[in-house]
Amino acid sequence: MTSVAEMSLESNVCCFMKNILSVLVVLIALGVQASECILPEKDYLPNRQLNLQLKAPVNSWDEAVPLGNGFMGGLLWGKDNTVKLSLDRGDLWDERPAVGIRSNDFNWATIKRLISEGKAPEASSVLDLPYKQAHPTKLPGGRLEITLDPVQMIKSFELSLATAEGYAWLESGNKIEVFCSAVKPVALIRLPCVAKEMKLTTPFGGGESGNAGPSSHAAKALGYKTAEHSKKDNLRWYVQEAALGFKYCVCIAEKKEKDTSLIAVSMTATTDGDDFVELARKRVCEALRTGYEKMSVPHRKWWADFWARSSVSLPKEELDILRHYYLVRYFYGAASRLDAPPMPLQGVWTADNGGLPPWKGDYHNDLNTQMTYIGYYGAGNFDEGLSFYDYLWKLLPQWKKFAKDFYGTGGAAIPGVMTLAGKPLGGWGMYSLSPTMGAWNAHGLYLHWLYTADEKYLKKRAYPFCREIGECILSLLKSDADGRLVLPLSSSPEIFDNTAKAWLTPNSNYDIACIKILFLALSEMSQVLGKNDESSKWKKVADGLGNFYVNDKNVLRLNRDADLPGSHRHLSNIIGLFPFNLMTIDKEQNERNVISATLGSWDKLGTKAWCGYSFSWMSCLRARVGDPESALKNLDIFVKAFILQNGFHANGDQTKTGFSSFTYRPFTLEGNFLAMQAVHEMLLQSWSPSPGIPDSGIIRIFPSMPWRIHDALFTDLRAEGGHLVSAKRENNATTWFQMKAGRTGVIRIRNNFSGRSIKWSQDVAQVGSNYEIKLKKGQTIEATLPKPEKVPDAPANAAEPLVIRGPVTK
Repeated sequence: MTSVAEMSLESNVCCFMKNILSVLVVLIALGVQASECILPEKDYLPNRQLNLQLKAPVNSWDEAVPLGNGFMGGLLWGKDNTVKLSLDRGDLWDERPAVGIRSNDFNWATIKRLISEGKAPEASSVLDLPYKQAHPTKLPGGRLEITLDPVQMIKSFELSLATAEGYAWLESGNKIEVFCSAVKPVALIRLPCVAKEMKLTTPFGGGESGNAGPSSHAAKALGYKTAEHSKKDNLRWYVQEAALGFKYCVCIAEKKEKDTSLIAVSMTATTDGDDFVELARKRVCEALRTGYEKMSVPHRKWWADFWARSSVSLPKEELDILRHYYLVRYFYGAASRLDAPPMPLQGVWTADNGGLPPWKGDYHNDLNTQMTYIGYYGAGNFDEGLSFYDYLWKLLPQWKKFAKDFYGTGGAAIPGVMTLAGKPLGGWGMYSLSPTMGAWNAHGLYLHWLYTADEKYLKKRAYPFCREIGECILSLLKSDADGRLVLPLSSSPEIFDNTAKAWLTPNSNYDIACIKILFLALSEMSQVLGKNDESSKWKKVADGLGNFYVNDKNVLRLNRDADLPGSHRHLSNIIGLFPFNLMTIDKEQNERNVISATLGSWDKLGTKAWCGYSFSWMSCLRARVGDPESALKNLDIFVKAFILQNGFHANGDQTKTGFSSFTYRPFTLEGNFLAMQAVHEMLLQSWSPSPGIPDSGIIRIFPSMPWRIHDALFTDLRAEGGHLVSAKRENNATTWFQMKAGRTGVIRIRNNFSGRSIKWSQDVAQVGSNYEIKLKKGQTIEATLPKPEKVPDAPANAAEPLVIRGPVTK
């Protein structure tokens, strides 16, 4: 894929200038003071206070400064007088099938038979075998090491969010500058001195001087030959042969001027064409001719437009949360682009430790992909989100084939764990090959339509894709003795791990939630498209699934037979609360009682078996159900205990202070994006209390703000319906908001303003708990409210600032 390199910026400039003007008007009108909140700098760009700043040495790739352009990624790190740039590219994959797969048994019919015969271990061996092999797997790219004169010692590292540049600050006060061009498939490194030595290494061996590279573990695991290194004039490169004819090239070129150096880096592969090595050489030479300053101009414009979509400001006391929010939003721009592979577990930052990446660096569809793409809707970075959903659409023929071959149905199905090519990887089969994982993926296309109000997308992509997934699942459903529609097999990620107990009596609450939200979404979308018969069909089968299973204490169960037995990392049995909204605080008292009792039960079970993403997911969920203090507590814990120094989600408790019994550090990205979404959930919500009914969403401004965050400001966050919303909060109360209609129709605004008088820019009607007004697309409504004289008293459960006092000692 090379179209990322050919991106044109002209079409973005007009949009960029329009957004700049919008935010400046908002800030000037409000008379916002910099002392109140950490605000964007000029042109909507992130304030430098939000930059990632790391003290040297940085000794590990997974704590490095992350750089990228969606297709190519880099990690900037090092110590003393050596700076390192770990390299990656999104399509570096070994797609060889695993050895020893029992292909005749690798299907749903066999698994059903084995489970019915009480042979769960045999079923597990069939499904898990492929995942235990070294391949298929994501591949690491390599590394460039630059050694400076010993007097040039590295003092610190920095990521400029505004310009997506990495800096290595030297003791002399000079800096090394690095960026992965947003519009060209190259990276540039500008040195304030001349490099003493440069070295290209590959994890598969074959160094420039015959050295084995960082390690031969990956080469031994995959059986690769060592890379072939070459030099010519100011160029050097290596070609790594992988598998199935796939090869890739890492190429660098250096240009020295007086006492400085400019280095260009490019990665190409056989997917770019037969002459991919010459293409790499051509790209680096062209970059050197253009120069750092000229190359950085379109790069910076691209990032300025990216940031101009929206902004969030919080008080300086919440700097850790705001800094993480902006860093994670940056990840979308750095690791996810149209026409590039979507983010797998580690994005474009595959492990550079001589081995293979954790969990194969693959695509996990039992929460990882879905939660990785949960935060872009509210921020309005839709192209970055489409990287994943366009990818799913392009592979629809593959999903149809998989449905036919594995499940024996029509329609389409997505493997729960898969390669870049969409091939099933196996693993714990009750989850990795559950048909409901595709329903959760489909929910993302539905949300994309809701947040963009793009009717063409609805007609051409969202509905056709979701319908294919729905038809496969519908073919698998049969009525049980109670008349409920159930699957032949069911589970609830990842309860009971890979044991026989994990096969639950159908349906689990997880499966009910995934299938029901898909069918209700199909009912809504088909109704909007005028397909009333189809709408009725999908609504009927959604109803046929029945209600969630609840025990005699009003607590949501795993399924009809079992309660959640203990602390658990995956919020699978309560997924109906978030992100699906199948149970909400807007419903009758009985439903609110179930929500309260269930979350009380989760609290009692504790967090011993949680991962980092469990905390950021729970933060989103608590905010969605109107529990802001618990939302903030969980978000605080995530940000301060479950991320590495560069922000990467490490899964385990890095403080070792007892938040979780997991203290390991394999990095994956979904927890980060859930943390970003948790901020959105506090600031703005727009969900419908009745999923499946068109145009029923309600905009809620500052719906779940913790008491501790007295002031806040956001501009141009997106609500369902494509509406742009900006708002200001002072002394714990909304004092101003503005909405620009994303489509023609009625806008509903929840009246959560505590009875204060509102000055509207035009007439509105109060209908029950909401204000309503009909606007045409592009029209704006604005409202101001009086600022309270003081901050109200704190509630008894107010979230205190989290202070980590050191690891627990035994």
